[in-house]
Amino acid sequence: MSQGVFMNGEWRQGEGGWFETTCPATGQPVWQGEAASHDQVNDAIRSARGAAKAWRERAQADRTGILEAYARALGGRQADLARAICRDMGKPLWEGRAEASAMQAKIGLSVQAQADRAGARGVDTDFGALHLTHRPHGVMAVLGPFNFPGHLPNGHIVPALLAGNTVVFKPSELAPSIAGIMADAFSEAGLPEGVLNIVQGGRPVGTALLEGDINGVLFTGSAATGLAIHRHFAGRPDVILALELGGNNPLILWDPADRDAAADIAAQSAFLTTGQRCSCARRVILPEGAWGDQVVDAIVDRARSLRIGAWDEADVFMGPLVSAAAAETAVAAQIALSKSGGRPLRRLKRMDRSAAFVTAGVIDVTGVRAVPDEELFGPLMQIYRVRDFDSALARANDTRYGLSAGLVCDDDDRWAQARQTLRAGILNRNRPTVGASGALPFGGPGLSGNFRPGASYAADYCAWPQASQVSEKAGRVSAVGFPK
Repeated sequence: MSQGVFMNGEWRQGEGGWFETTCPATGQPVWQGEAASHDQVNDAIRSARGAAKAWRERAQADRTGILEAYARALGGRQADLARAICRDMGKPLWEGRAEASAMQAKIGLSVQAQADRAGARGVDTDFGALHLTHRPHGVMAVLGPFNFPGHLPNGHIVPALLAGNTVVFKPSELAPSIAGIMADAFSEAGLPEGVLNIVQGGRPVGTALLEGDINGVLFTGSAATGLAIHRHFAGRPDVILALELGGNNPLILWDPADRDAAADIAAQSAFLTTGQRCSCARRVILPEGAWGDQVVDAIVDRARSLRIGAWDEADVFMGPLVSAAAAETAVAAQIALSKSGGRPLRRLKRMDRSAAFVTAGVIDVTGVRAVPDEELFGPLMQIYRVRDFDSALARANDTRYGLSAGLVCDDDDRWAQARQTLRAGILNRNRPTVGASGALPFGGPGLSGNFRPGASYAADYCAWPQASQVSEKAGRVSAVGFPK
């Protein structure tokens, strides 16, 4: 039986009710135990609060050294990390390994970003000096998603700790296993007790954490949950919120020379991680006419040919969705679009495997008047056909979200026009929409967040700046009309 609370450097039995997870690929139990109780969540916050002063007062070099030791500890646990990710989430083993590697790489990127964006500097003046430094917020709540259960919360936790904050981390209840490996790696690295605390469980645990004595919330997940968090803290400017909320992302394919390359990029953008990346292309926009017809046919061929299987099977591109409920939601979305006039080109179907498996789907929604502007978190590509490039740009921007977008095109002038027009924090050319660099910011406008992008910009929301004018001795102050 797994333990549900990690605080003051040790695991404890939860007291908040039983919950368990199963591998969506196999149906086998993965995590079983008691969730944290409301009182235990508050105890974890107090643990973080008690460790905050000593941690923020440690030299930056000391904090950095511990995080670098954490990177080495993760390096020795790559196989365990990958296996935990895959069993919880169902993604293929090659993806689990890539995520585990990204977790280790995050430390070096975060150290550099902290130095570049939130370090200390000074400038000499005639009276002394101007100083800029950065201070931690305090106790940060990190709420992790299921789709990247290690990499995404790690991308909040590492910069938060580097800045001198302490953390209470609630993993997704759909993917709780990796948190134990992370805690062991932090302990091996010498992280002081109380600096990182973990509370396992579902919505009641998250609610208790948000209601506790915290100084910030770092969240990656759905727009609905992000909006609920935003409303919860209305009138609380003293609590920093960093919300990454996904997207209804467009990908424009426009007369590139290589038709097959365009189809490859579209299929990768829509179906990687079984469509469970917030940067996946949900809407693919192509011109009317023969070239667009050929590309759509090629996309459907790729959707039909994708190898789908369990995480431990060889040569698998796509695993199951995270749960049977997620599969039901994806099928229901396709049915709703079909009833509204959508034309399925390749149906998303349940497979004769565990209830979470579905095939990749492609549906032409050009004739649908009111397609819901929602993030369909699954392998269902919506096709739009348009008359001209201006119409393609307008269709791409017809969303409340703004996370990711892409253009596949050989024309430099069209790329320049797209860069000026498209509202997306991540805008790629001739690359899948799911490609993002940890050395660049990650986030976007609209319902995709609250203008606090992560990745290399996470240092910005993990500390506040303190500006000082400094003179070694007090001197007389002169000003017009001031007594001498």
